[in-house]
Amino acid sequence: MPVYVDDARIPWRGRVWSHMVAETAEELHRAAEALGIGRERVQDKGRTLHYDLPEEWRLKAIALGVAQPIGRRELVQRRAGFAVGRKALRRKQLTPR
Repeated sequence: MPVYVDDARIPWRGRVWSHMVAETAEELHRAAEALGIGRERVQDKGRTLHYDLPEEWRLKAIALGVAQPIGRRELVQRRAGFAVGRKALRRKQLTPR
């Protein structure tokens, strides 16, 4: 299963940031480990479990074959298939079946 890095390039604190996502948490954590990123940096409060990557790490992930580039809009369209964060888990728990 592929790991993706989007092209969001969000400016924050003097750097430009993007997101690394995967279909499973295990894949996502393995990719982060390959880049030397600790699990404590995972972002799990939103809908999609992800790591925020500064531009140089995004480029490194692509160059090493750790992640495939994906457009921000395509990422949003595919989001339902990615590992979920706490917000999405909470929403699923509150949704009646």
